[in-house]
Amino acid sequence: MVVIRPPIDAVGNTPLVELVRIVPPGSARVLVKLEFANPTGSMKDRVAKAMIEAAERDGRLKPGGTVVEYTGGTTGTSLAFVCAAKGYGLKIVFSDAFSYDKQQTMEAFGAQVTVVKSDTKQFNERLFKEMIATARRLSQLPGHWLCDQLNNRDGAAGYHPLGDEIWKQTAGTVNAFVQGVGTAHSLHGTTEALWRHNPKIQITAWEPAESAVLSGGPTGSHRIEGVGIGYTPPLWNPKLVNSILRVSSEEAMAMSRRLAREEGILAGTSSGANVVAALKVAKELGPGKDVVTLMVDSGMKYFSSDLFGAR
Repeated sequence: MVVIRPPIDAVGNTPLVELVRIVPPGSARVLVKLEFANPTGSMKDRVAKAMIEAAERDGRLKPGGTVVEYTGGTTGTSLAFVCAAKGYGLKIVFSDAFSYDKQQTMEAFGAQVTVVKSDTKQFNERLFKEMIATARRLSQLPGHWLCDQLNNRDGAAGYHPLGDEIWKQTAGTVNAFVQGVGTAHSLHGTTEALWRHNPKIQITAWEPAESAVLSGGPTGSHRIEGVGIGYTPPLWNPKLVNSILRVSSEEAMAMSRRLAREEGILAGTSSGANVVAALKVAKELGPGKDVVTLMVDSGMKYFSSDLFGAR
């Protein structure tokens, strides 16, 4: 019998695969969760669904309402998908610093997109704060609800199933989990779930080397979409992290290209950075251990950028 469900019920239960070519001898095994198998090609489908449904339950978002959000485009695409499936309007504040493919995708789902101009198409604190201020102004209109992902406490719970999936798919052999920091929802939510199974699992965060504020560096500009907002995220909890690494934009982009050519995995820049950091952890742990990280989104979102576009 064929079971037909709403599109948003297709979120989650993504494959976990082993990297076989780029992991050096003498390292732990590196396993990657293919989050681009979610409906919009991103792990952010999980958090968008969680935030929208929490707002529905407590009445912040009412039938026929309009959602407002600032985004680099990945969470925005996921929100556009969920809003389209549930019948809500969506107004997005975006920037030309991010891949134009993402703007086109959000608009295809019916979102209205306001674009904030950047400095030399790089991501930094000034840009993020201007996007946030613009979204706050739009949300003052009647019937509008600001999702406000950086301050939305419903976000982490959207990733609890991700941690449980990792535990089940590895049969409990996972020794370390690696993930970058944007809002910190995916890192914190996955950690909370994994630590319920085994509090000894090592959690390693990473941030852009050019703007390594969590590890004591100065704020700066970088080119890794979806992470590194240039200041400490409001809901950041250092107690849920064992260590923090730094990954440069160039390292991240180079690894994304290697993943495509050597592993057959087409993923975005933050996914490349995840693997750069995971390989460092795998080298430290050595053979007989398992390191898990995420392929955050599909590389097909970046053909208009300098990741896979003309260089």
